[in-house]
Amino acid sequence: MAKVLVVDDDATVREVVVDYLRNAGHEVHEAADGAGALDAVRQGETDLLVLDVMMPGLDGLEVCRRLRLHSDVPIVLLTALGSEQDRVVGLEIGADDYVTKPFSPRELVLRVDSILRRSVGGLDTDAPSVIVDGDLVIDRDRRLVTLAGKETALTAREFDLLTFFTSGPGIAFSRDDLLQRVWGWSFGDQSTVTVHVRRLREKIEADPTTPTRLLTVWGVGYRWELQEPDPAEPEEAR
Repeated sequence: MAKVLVVDDDATVREVVVDYLRNAGHEVHEAADGAGALDAVRQGETDLLVLDVMMPGLDGLEVCRRLRLHSDVPIVLLTALGSEQDRVVGLEIGADDYVTKPFSPRELVLRVDSILRRSVGGLDTDAPSVIVDGDLVIDRDRRLVTLAGKETALTAREFDLLTFFTSGPGIAFSRDDLLQRVWGWSFGDQSTVTVHVRRLREKIEADPTTPTRLLTVWGVGYRWELQEPDPAEPEEAR
């Protein structure tokens, strides 16, 4: 059972979403506006937010921005905005997923459960619990990433994506492959993958415009390139 916070200024939408999530076994709390959402996260443990974008006053995008300054709690946006660019904005500021209104409550519950499974238990791969690639260290059990000895904050989806790539270095994956195997979607907007790759590069590449780890395979998708050991580093320290 996870603690889910549902934030929407429409009481009817809140009621439907809350009922479906409770029926799925989650502990669900509610907030009617952005300020209430921030207060709820500060006051108690929250495992995931279902957050409406279009709210008066403090909207969902601003709530997401503020939370990402200090929290990696997974966020699913509810958006009535139809254009790809509008949806991309939410992903770029740190949302893990989005569902477009009008939506199926059952689909929303499946998206929430998919994120929670990964944020709690990680992806089901044969990778070791700790992955070391040059100065990048990924602790899958603790969901902790360090780069050059410093902790790097990733969202739940960014961590999933990084773990997936580093578990299969050298393999080129299409955006459809990644949607299915990381997001658990049988179909979806491929820009979701593009945005998360860009955000991940900004956090783990020395120069995101010229990546050396997470490479683009033109006409296919992306692949992970292992880093060569530093020849100046003593062998026993590797």
